[in-house]
Amino acid sequence: MGTAESLAGGAQRRRAVVASTVGTTIEWYDFFLYNTAASLIFPALFFPKQAAFTGIMLSFGTQFVGFAARPVGAAIFGHYGDRIGRKATLIATLLLMGVATVLIGVLPTYGSIGYAAPVLLTLLRIAQGIGVGGEWGGSVLLSMEWGTARRRGFMASWPQLGVPLGLILSTGVFRLMSDWTGASFDNWGWRIPFLLSAVLIGVGLYVRLRVLESPEFAAVAEAGAVVRRPLVDVIRTEWQTILSSAFVRLGEQAPFYLFTSFVLTYGTKQLGLNRDGLLDAILIAAAVGLVSVPVFGHLSDLFGRRRVYGTGIVLTALFAFPYFGLLNSKESALILVAIVVSLIFHDMQYGPQAALIAESFGTNLRYSGAGLGYQLASVIAGGPAPLIATRILQQTGSSTGISWYIIGCCVLGFAALLLMPRKVHEPMKVAA
Repeated sequence: MGTAESLAGGAQRRRAVVASTVGTTIEWYDFFLYNTAASLIFPALFFPKQAAFTGIMLSFGTQFVGFAARPVGAAIFGHYGDRIGRKATLIATLLLMGVATVLIGVLPTYGSIGYAAPVLLTLLRIAQGIGVGGEWGGSVLLSMEWGTARRRGFMASWPQLGVPLGLILSTGVFRLMSDWTGASFDNWGWRIPFLLSAVLIGVGLYVRLRVLESPEFAAVAEAGAVVRRPLVDVIRTEWQTILSSAFVRLGEQAPFYLFTSFVLTYGTKQLGLNRDGLLDAILIAAAVGLVSVPVFGHLSDLFGRRRVYGTGIVLTALFAFPYFGLLNSKESALILVAIVVSLIFHDMQYGPQAALIAESFGTNLRYSGAGLGYQLASVIAGGPAPLIATRILQQTGSSTGISWYIIGCCVLGFAALLLMPRKVHEPMKVAA
């Protein structure tokens, strides 16, 4: 390869990483924004006639349908991503997510239109779930497939930065608007973060339209190896890999939504902590993730995906009881330690996770297989986690059962890691 060609390839590689990371950041900003609002604002706005815990449960229920919709998005966009390429589908997912988020920002509440309000909120949350469900696979593959085989973990970890970046943006904007609008925040100030998504859509489209299709998919298309029914084929031939990819996330995703979403409910309602203090702690923890996610992705290239990932699962399980012990102290410094450390252990899994799952599938079935496996975890892990934790807290009034729930998820996740098929599909080369 000549120098000019190498430089062009390097420029496209950087562009692919930026496009993937910016896009996932916008998608997760939208998705996490809803999670924060579901914990703090939506119970009173959309379920005001319910008792306190019932309103919270119903609010988390609308949050859950977004998780349940994510495998649907993975199936739809995975099919087309393996048929027509990664780039086109990523434009569609960005638009779907952004439009749904902006519409939430203008949605009338229960006080204005009654029961139609939570129904419309649920439908828009489903649209969000479909969008983010199709996003992950394409963004990870676009970045990973522009990289080299020896740096797959590191390259695939960059789109994963969309999680801490999206968390920082959504939490930060929510926090800023809360301070700026004061007493009016619960009335109209909460809408501004959702409406700002319109600006982010424009940024995301500009970046994504400038990137080329991934070289690995281009090689598949050139070789005539595009599969006509990728979703059907991957379910038929790789169902074990899909299931293990979903269950391996139990030790990562379920605790994550307890550490970033349920903690707001637990801290404010159970412990009487200040909302802004909790949001600040999550912001700091997410900022640490900007470093820890790619670091753990890089370490997985050096020491192996499974070794780094398994260590993260074990540490998360060991931290389940100390986590709530630190929160229950009600000391600001200890609460900060709890939230930061919990997300570092999460990042130990999240950094290598994209490559661990994606490279288990061949290029021509990778978008469908990896996306479906990754997003099925939303139904068994991320979606139910706040609901289950809220129910445990309601029934027992204690965090003990929630800690055991985290440990149980970690045990199942570690078992799935051990059972995950040990295969790595090498990239298809572009013909000379």
